[in-house]
Amino acid sequence: MPIPTFGSKLENLTYKKRKGAYAVVFENHSRMRLGLIRVNHNYFLLGGGMEEGETDEQCLRREILEEVGYTFKNIRYIGHALQYLISRDGRPLMNDGYFYAVSLMEKVQQPVETDHFFEWVNSDRSLETLMVREQQAWAIQQALITEHI
Repeated sequence: MPIPTFGSKLENLTYKKRKGAYAVVFENHSRMRLGLIRVNHNYFLLGGGMEEGETDEQCLRREILEEVGYTFKNIRYIGHALQYLISRDGRPLMNDGYFYAVSLMEKVQQPVETDHFFEWVNSDRSLETLMVREQQAWAIQQALITEHI
């Protein structure tokens, strides 16, 4: 089965592959509200790029601690998708994203990333307009279909 791929790959650019792990978080075991990171007016899933030698789960644990200060449990694989994009600093990237559903546990520290704001957002909002990355909107749709909450 082909890997879902989003964005446009421009032929005259060389894309750097960046593997990442991302979490779809629902509030209180319900599909009604999603936990998202807001940076300026843009929404993203929790998670991010992997550091060398990290597993998907290690990446998620580190990123979720940095972004929101929480631990999590019940990691469940959702899927794998690619996204071609131009980074904020103008670099062509191919995000190789692995997506998981998780349940947040307890807050154990203050977030490290002070420009990232955690928000609960109604899941009935249009994901195509809410999410910056199509790949992440796809992952949320997959979680809404597959998670039996």
